[in-house]
Amino acid sequence: MSPDVNGRAMSPDANRRAVNRRAFLASSAAVTGAVISGSALATPAAAHTSSFSGSSGSSGSSGSSGSAGSAGRKPYLPDIDVRDAARRDPTEATLAEAAVLMSRRKLTSTTLVEAYLDRIETYDSTYQAFAEVTGESALAAARKADRSAGRGGVLSGVPLCVKDNYYTRGVPTRCNSFIFEDFVPDYDATAVARLTSAGGIVLGKGQMGPLATTRATTPNGTVTTVNAWTPENPATDPGGSSTGPACAVAGRLASSSIGTQTGGSIVQPSNRQNLTGLKPTMGRVSAYGVIPLSYTRDHPGPLARDAMDAALMLAVMAGPDPHDPRTLGLPALPDLVRAATPVLSRGKVKLRRATRIGVPADFLSSAADLRRAFLDKLDSISGVTLVDVTYPADWSLLTGSFNDARLSERTEPFRYWLREDPAKFGVSLLSWLQGLMLSGDEWITAQRAKNHLLREVLDGVMARCDVLLQTGPVPFDILGLPEIAFPVGFTSGIPAGVILGGQPYEEDRLLEVAAAYQAVTDWHTRRPADPAPTAAGRTAERMTVADRPRITAEEAAAQSA
Repeated sequence: MSPDVNGRAMSPDANRRAVNRRAFLASSAAVTGAVISGSALATPAAAHTSSFSGSSGSSGSSGSSGSAGSAGRKPYLPDIDVRDAARRDPTEATLAEAAVLMSRRKLTSTTLVEAYLDRIETYDSTYQAFAEVTGESALAAARKADRSAGRGGVLSGVPLCVKDNYYTRGVPTRCNSFIFEDFVPDYDATAVARLTSAGGIVLGKGQMGPLATTRATTPNGTVTTVNAWTPENPATDPGGSSTGPACAVAGRLASSSIGTQTGGSIVQPSNRQNLTGLKPTMGRVSAYGVIPLSYTRDHPGPLARDAMDAALMLAVMAGPDPHDPRTLGLPALPDLVRAATPVLSRGKVKLRRATRIGVPADFLSSAADLRRAFLDKLDSISGVTLVDVTYPADWSLLTGSFNDARLSERTEPFRYWLREDPAKFGVSLLSWLQGLMLSGDEWITAQRAKNHLLREVLDGVMARCDVLLQTGPVPFDILGLPEIAFPVGFTSGIPAGVILGGQPYEEDRLLEVAAAYQAVTDWHTRRPADPAPTAAGRTAERMTVADRPRITAEEAAAQSA
């Protein structure tokens, strides 16, 4: 054991946490410094699309940064039992189940991709989960995966949905904005390159909020993607800007997906559509090739069907990338697949490590029955200790008023279009204008507030716990700390989920808790009923459905990530 500052012996977990914390504090300072120095613009984030490839050139992620699992142990498939439902219907299978079936020659990638494309053809005019479907190239990739069976990567032959703010070579990347309506990148984002290098197949681009700000709408505010659990009611909130990737997985149009989170847009769509979403620590996954919203807060991550699928996706996506300084010099990625594998002791599930789970007084305060049932089930798992935690007196100020500092970060790379043609921002214009109005001294004060909040969280709120049940995603988004969302029940027929926040670089601890809970419950296995099928050829009508509500510019600004 290593000694602490007082000379006392530290356990391996405590030693790792101390090292992680030092790395995280250094990285947080470096990220803020990068914004000030202008090096943030080394990402492909220039506002004028004619120069949108960034200062690193157009080679993008085709080099070493495209290698999967470059941050630790090479990703591997778990040894799992495949459910009967997954054997009967491949679109019901989790990513892990589909990958295991294909590795055992019980399923072909071509069959799986065709099944998903059939569902997209039948139902996506209602769901509107996809902004672009790449069916022909997906089928070609599936046939190639079948020919090389047993020799591909851990995701070989698995169909995925990619949020439409990730660069995809030769495929439009519109970010649901007039600014990028004609933009076709000539390389893949690092995260996409790693997924495809591991054998993943891109089925298409997931619909999203305009410039990643609100739920998915057209650039002018007409609602598009629905919540997969209420497809005939577009007014039901489907979550944040990663709406399309969430709906694609929930509606069984893709095995898994990737989104981005700046203000809850991975965990909230996951909670509202019965998924498991994992927002990693800032820098775990490269944001190179992702159209930016906030350099200090953009987190790429998976939206998946369960903890194991989230673990597999993150294990492939994570790692250092020379194109993104946020990813460099971080602690090695732990064994996420092991973390997401439930542990049995005498026939009962237990946590892999004893874990103190912090419970704020206002956690699920508006759903007392759901709170009680969830906490009772969680407390029944061996190794769990529930701990009451209290927020500091200035919590609302630190996580509320100072949250507006993010707005100037989104404005800066897009100044060209704000000067040239602000109408191209569509319904999301107000939040960009708000960023213009934020003064330099306000931004500096907000950075000081962020440092204070970081101390309040690490040395205060989480001093008595290993993980924290969240009442909202914003505080950990401000700080860049990891979060996982997973389903815990239903309220009025709509999925309900929780958000669990973790210590720096401890995605494995979050997965251990989520996997153990999912091993003793079945909420994550439930799927929504299919909507009424629509006739072929309806795709052209998708954006003109008369009963789709429309959000105003003021509503978009209020909802903005």
